Amino acid sequence: FPTLINMIRGLESASPSEHELFRVLSATRWEIFWRLRLPRALPMLFASLRIASATAVIGAIVGEWIGSDRGLGALIIQATFNYQSDRLYAAIVLSSLLSIGFFMAVVAAERWSVRYR
Repeated sequence: FPTLINMIRGLESASPSEHELFRVLSATRWEIFWRLRLPRALPMLFASLRIASATAVIGAIVGEWIGSDRGLGALIIQATFNYQSDRLYAAIVLSSLLSIGFFMAVVAAERWSVRYR
Protein backbone atom coordinates (compact mmCIF):
# COMPACT_ATOMS: atom_id res chain seq x y z
CA PHE A 1 0.00 0.00 0.00
CA PRO A 2 2.70 2.59 0.81
CA THR A 3 4.41 1.76 -2.48
CA LEU A 4 1.18 2.41 -4.37
CA ILE A 5 0.65 5.72 -2.58
CA ASN A 6 4.21 6.85 -3.33
CA MET A 7 3.84 5.88 -6.98
CA ILE A 8 0.60 7.84 -7.32
CA ARG A 9 2.16 10.87 -5.64
CA GLY A 10 5.15 10.58 -7.95
CA LEU A 11 2.94 10.41 -11.02
CA GLU A 12 1.18 13.57 -9.89
CA SER A 13 4.38 15.44 -9.02
CA ALA A 14 4.86 17.10 -12.41
CA SER A 15 4.05 20.80 -12.25
CA PRO A 16 1.26 22.38 -14.30
CA SER A 17 3.81 24.37 -16.30
CA GLU A 18 5.51 21.12 -17.36
CA HIS A 19 2.17 19.69 -18.46
CA GLU A 20 1.47 22.88 -20.36
CA LEU A 21 4.84 22.64 -22.11
CA PHE A 22 4.05 19.12 -23.28
CA ARG A 23 0.62 20.22 -24.50
CA VAL A 24 2.20 23.12 -26.42
CA LEU A 25 4.58 20.63 -28.03
CA SER A 26 1.55 18.52 -29.09
CA ALA A 27 2.51 15.53 -27.00
CA THR A 28 0.04 12.66 -26.79
CA ARG A 29 -1.17 11.26 -23.48
CA TRP A 30 1.28 8.34 -23.80
CA GLU A 31 4.18 10.69 -24.49
CA ILE A 32 3.28 12.77 -21.45
CA PHE A 33 3.18 9.59 -19.37
CA TRP A 34 6.43 8.07 -20.66
CA ARG A 35 8.49 11.26 -20.89
CA LEU A 36 7.20 13.37 -18.00
CA ARG A 37 5.13 11.54 -15.42
CA LEU A 38 6.97 8.20 -15.22
CA PRO A 39 10.50 9.69 -14.95
CA ARG A 40 9.22 11.99 -12.19
CA ALA A 41 7.68 9.03 -10.33
CA LEU A 42 10.62 6.62 -10.46
CA PRO A 43 12.65 8.14 -7.59
CA MET A 44 9.62 8.03 -5.30
CA LEU A 45 8.81 4.49 -6.39
CA PHE A 46 12.32 3.24 -5.66
CA ALA A 47 12.38 5.01 -2.29
CA SER A 48 9.28 3.09 -1.26
CA LEU A 49 10.63 -0.16 -2.74
CA ARG A 50 13.78 0.16 -0.63
CA ILE A 51 11.63 0.32 2.49
CA ALA A 52 9.34 -2.46 1.29
CA SER A 53 12.26 -4.79 0.50
CA ALA A 54 13.39 -4.78 4.12
CA THR A 55 9.92 -5.04 5.61
CA ALA A 56 9.02 -7.94 3.30
CA VAL A 57 11.64 -10.11 4.98
CA ILE A 58 10.34 -9.10 8.41
CA GLY A 59 6.79 -9.95 7.32
CA ALA A 60 7.84 -13.35 6.03
CA ILE A 61 9.63 -14.19 9.28
CA VAL A 62 6.64 -13.11 11.38
CA GLY A 63 4.39 -15.22 9.15
CA GLU A 64 6.66 -18.21 9.73
CA TRP A 65 6.54 -17.59 13.49
CA ILE A 66 2.77 -17.74 13.49
CA GLY A 67 1.88 -20.55 11.15
CA SER A 68 4.79 -22.65 9.97
CA ASP A 69 7.16 -25.30 11.19
CA ARG A 70 9.82 -24.47 8.57
CA GLY A 71 11.77 -21.38 7.64
CA LEU A 72 13.77 -18.76 9.48
CA GLY A 73 10.91 -17.68 11.74
CA ALA A 74 10.29 -21.23 12.93
CA LEU A 75 14.04 -21.74 13.38
CA ILE A 76 14.23 -18.63 15.57
CA ILE A 77 11.34 -19.88 17.73
CA GLN A 78 12.82 -23.38 18.05
CA ALA A 79 16.28 -22.04 18.88
CA THR A 80 14.82 -19.73 21.50
CA PHE A 81 12.86 -22.49 23.27
CA ASN A 82 15.76 -24.97 23.11
CA TYR A 83 18.37 -22.41 24.30
CA GLN A 84 20.42 -22.82 21.12
CA SER A 85 21.92 -19.37 20.92
CA ASP A 86 24.26 -20.27 18.05
CA ARG A 87 21.31 -21.21 15.81
CA LEU A 88 19.37 -18.16 16.97
CA TYR A 89 22.16 -15.76 16.04
CA ALA A 90 22.80 -17.58 12.77
CA ALA A 91 19.14 -17.21 11.79
CA ILE A 92 19.17 -13.53 12.74
CA VAL A 93 22.36 -12.88 10.76
CA LEU A 94 20.96 -14.79 7.78
CA SER A 95 17.71 -12.81 7.84
CA SER A 96 19.70 -9.57 8.08
CA LEU A 97 21.82 -10.58 5.10
CA LEU A 98 18.67 -11.45 3.17
CA SER A 99 17.21 -8.00 3.89
CA ILE A 100 20.45 -6.30 2.88
CA GLY A 101 20.54 -8.35 -0.33
CA PHE A 102 17.01 -7.33 -1.29
CA PHE A 103 17.79 -3.71 -0.44
CA MET A 104 20.94 -3.74 -2.59
CA ALA A 105 19.02 -5.33 -5.49
CA VAL A 106 16.53 -2.46 -5.38
CA VAL A 107 19.39 0.08 -5.22
CA ALA A 108 21.03 -1.57 -8.25
CA ALA A 109 17.75 -1.51 -10.17
CA GLU A 110 17.35 2.17 -9.29
CA ARG A 111 20.85 3.02 -10.49
CA TRP A 112 20.20 1.15 -13.74
CA SER A 113 16.82 2.73 -14.46
CA VAL A 114 17.14 6.25 -13.03
CA ARG A 115 20.23 7.57 -14.79
CA TYR A 116 19.35 11.26 -14.71
CA ARG A 117 19.79 11.82 -10.96
